[in-house]
Amino acid sequence: MEFAAHPFSTIEWKSVEHTVHNGSTGEARWRSVEIGATRLRMVDYSAGYLADHWCTRGHLLLVLDGSLTTELDDGRVVELTAGQSYQVGTGMEAHRSSTEDGAKLFIVD
Repeated sequence: MEFAAHPFSTIEWKSVEHTVHNGSTGEARWRSVEIGATRLRMVDYSAGYLADHWCTRGHLLLVLDGSLTTELDDGRVVELTAGQSYQVGTGMEAHRSSTEDGAKLFIVD
């Protein structure tokens, strides 16, 4: 990830329109802002959400609320709760996320 030269700015996330992305089960609501090639997202996963794909894009992900289960293509399973994060580079371990009770995330990719 390369953060473009960008002057100081703020984002009022409540004013950013959300888009809905259906999972295999449940849904994800994304509020996204792009700065150059960097995407910033505030994401809400509904209870019972399971991603509909294995992702190979690099992310920095921080759990703000709830809990998140992330499966890696090598069989590892990582459980994260509020205040925990993961980082993975583009093209590294493929991963997919799920949550039983819902989660709010901040993601940079």
